[in-house]
Formats: sequence, C-alpha cells, structure tokens
Amino acid sequence: MGDEVAISGVVFTGRDAVHKYLHDGGALPPGVSLQGGIIYHCGPVVLKEPAGGWKVVAAGPTTSAREEPYQWQIIRDHGLRGVIGKGGMGERTREACRQHGCVYLHAVGGAAQVLAERILAVRAVYFLEQFGSPEAIWELQVEDFPAVVTIDAQGHSLHDRVFEESKARLQARV
Repeated sequence: MGDEVAISGVVFTGRDAVHKYLHDGGALPPGVSLQGGIIYHCGPVVLKEPAGGWKVVAAGPTTSAREEPYQWQIIRDHGLRGVIGKGGMGERTREACRQHGCVYLHAVGGAAQVLAERILAVRAVYFLEQFGSPEAIWELQVEDFPAVVTIDAQGHSLHDRVFEESKARLQARV
C-alpha cells in the first residue's frame, strides 16, 4: 500500500457496460482471458490510423466507484491481479483484493494525454460494435504506466487510512 509502480505489459480497459455484462454472466470473446491480468477503468480516446491500426491519444482513468457493484465478482471470477482507476473502491472490492491477491491501483486523473504516451500499441479491441468505443474492451500494450497501490493484496486501503487520519485530525481541532 502506497507503493508507486510502473506497469509494463498488457492492460485491458473496462467500464460500466463491460463490468455489468461480465457480472451478469456474459462471456469474453474466444481466446481472451483476464486471468492474472489488469483491468483499467478507462474509456480511451482512440483514433483509427490510415494504415489500419489504432492510436490512443487520451487514456485517463474514470471514477472507479461506479464499478463497485460488479468489481468484486470480476476479480473473483476472472482472476484479476490488478484494477486501475481513480477515487478508490468500496469494501466488497477491498475484501476481494484480500481474498484473491489483487491490488487496486490509482492512476492520476487529469493526465489523459500523458498516460496515453505510456501506451505503445493497441493489440486488439473487443465489443466495439456492441458497446461503442469508450465502453469497449481495448487490449493495450503499456510500458512504465505509472500508478500508486491504494488497496494492497492483503486488503489494506490507503483510502481508508487517509480518511481515518483526516477524521482524527479534524476531531482533535474541535
């Protein structure tokens, strides 16, 4: 908890539509697995390149709390090892991180273009027609993608710690 990390490898984006779909029993496309992977709460701005590929031009985190009703189950059922977003998650996700060895990582909001520079390539896109560009699953190759561990794999929460310390300081002033 509190560690700054630089992620290199594959990250999958996932927002509201994907989380609800998976929570309700929807299947990932053949050959796609989140097992041992990282999901990023992000609706990237992606442009089609003239040569036929994709270019991510903005990739800031979206507020993770919207995924709280679903995230614990997706961690459990899909074997996630990491979730990237902003603003923290609730108790069910914190407990799922503890039970399943997952971490929640906070990415800096307001830095979408800077974070996009850490994306080397779009490897694939799934559910583009079904959910639309921001809600699709984008499979991204990243290098040195910066984040901070705010819920560790033992279930310790930096969000809870900051809240409790702030509460204690406010009560000491009264």
